[in-house]
Amino acid sequence: ITNLGVRRDFFGLNVMEIPQGTGTGFIWDSAGYVVTNFHVIQNAQAAQVTLEDHSSWDARLVGYEADKDLAVLKIDAPSERLRPLTIGTSSDLLVGQKVFAIGNPFGLDQTLTTGIISALDRQIAAVTGRAIRGMIQTDAAINPGNSGGPLLDSAGRLIGVNTAIYGGSGG
Repeated sequence: ITNLGVRRDFFGLNVMEIPQGTGTGFIWDSAGYVVTNFHVIQNAQAAQVTLEDHSSWDARLVGYEADKDLAVLKIDAPSERLRPLTIGTSSDLLVGQKVFAIGNPFGLDQTLTTGIISALDRQIAAVTGRAIRGMIQTDAAINPGNSGGPLLDSAGRLIGVNTAIYGGSGG
């Protein structure tokens, strides 16, 4: 997902879309709904979604919950190009269970990383400052650009959304 800002050309009145940042999302259904983090599209004046076949689609924001750091976009891609994820459950997860994270770290698209569930029921602060409870902690490599991507169980089912990085630097 590319977060776009609109800027005027310095020498004229031409309006240009300028990438402000990137993140990841996943196809929710064959109607073209895409789930990502709110912070990925926050302050975006436009957004584009690039699918695994490298086709890009203009996206419109249809809803968000900033307190949960979630957003839903809609693209008008043909349903045959959309591959929704199978939804799993997070209620029976175990520490030590293998997980996979898919994302766009540092702009390197279609990246898969593996890890385990390190802890359950963690708490982090949303961009609004409110607590998000019940988070899954993983040791899978999550880097800038992975935000909004799916966290999958070993059967490839969606169990979470990659949301935050914790590091010793405070980033």
